Amino acid sequence: MDNKAMNYTALTISIIGALNWGLIGFFNFNLVSWLFGSGSWLSRIIYGLVGLCGLYLFTFYSQLDPHRRTQ
Repeated sequence: MDNKAMNYTALTISIIGALNWGLIGFFNFNLVSWLFGSGSWLSRIIYGLVGLCGLYLFTFYSQLDPHRRTQ
């Protein structure tokens, strides 16, 4: 199934989540908590969306088949 909008959305949200983890790892700064408050319902929604997008991105592995021919 080719849903470009969903793919781009999932990639964008996952990149934002990865950048947030990078900030936490390198500078001990949580951007999501800083913007929306630590433990707030909005922060929890954002963390949940990042997690769901990460799970969705597992489906991309099926598109990496090196023996698949495209025509």
